[in-house]
Amino acid sequence: MTRPTAPLKILISGKTGQVAIELQKHLAGLGELIVLGRDQLDLSQPENIRARVRAHKPDLIINAAAHTAVDQAENEPGLAFAINATSPGVLAEEAAALGIPLIHYSTDYVFDGSKPAPYTEDDAPNPLGVYGKSKLAGEQAIAATGARHLILRTSWVYSTHGKNFLLTMQRLLQERPELRVVADQIGAPTWAGTIARSTRALIERWQAGEAGAWGTYHLTAQGETSWFGFTQAIAEHLSAQGKSCATLEPIPASAYPTPAARPQNSRLDCSRLAREWNVTQPDWQTALRDCLAEQPH
Repeated sequence: MTRPTAPLKILISGKTGQVAIELQKHLAGLGELIVLGRDQLDLSQPENIRARVRAHKPDLIINAAAHTAVDQAENEPGLAFAINATSPGVLAEEAAALGIPLIHYSTDYVFDGSKPAPYTEDDAPNPLGVYGKSKLAGEQAIAATGARHLILRTSWVYSTHGKNFLLTMQRLLQERPELRVVADQIGAPTWAGTIARSTRALIERWQAGEAGAWGTYHLTAQGETSWFGFTQAIAEHLSAQGKSCATLEPIPASAYPTPAARPQNSRLDCSRLAREWNVTQPDWQTALRDCLAEQPH
């Protein structure tokens, strides 16, 4: 299992997703990026993955594709498990066969959120819904292959692309006079750009022969807030641009029922990644400012 020197051939799944879009920006210069969308690498069809990976013969696989519609997953568990569990296992099997690493992104939803402190990698998972269960099954499928891998659990991912909390709130804050937002679920909003930058740092450590232990790590922005606090920060940015904003009202999660239960505590302890790989993340407010600075006004 030799460690290739630059340039690498990196296969990235999930072409139009938030993280994959940022990876394309932040991994530029590391080598050849083979970025595949659903039309080329459909994770809902696990049996078609092997031939695609073997055709490209990459030095590294990054799985940035996922079924992330948390409420929808409750009604389509078969699809969620195909994309989030079976296919990551197949990708890991192909990585093992090629003798290359796999980087895969997971979620705070593998935990039930009942712990009063941030979750560590040693805490026992206990997902509440289909999405979390399918992501946990994906982690287990990857680990079972014996492939060198990094499973990076993150939380509350947003960016200036696609569908996410940031873009939804920017729109609603300007459309509505009042907005009620959940204030008793706590976590760290994590910019997809932060995830991509950290992924690049991890790849560079590996290439330089400075890799830490392979396995599962937590990777979120530092600090914590509620969905209400996150919305307040988004509103402050809009107000600074002279845009009118809705009046905000904090509510408990019980006042906003959803088909899938959400963890009350989504905080993840990221100290192991800093210790093993010397990779750290900015605080969530700094990352939010960086993200918004890239957004066209």
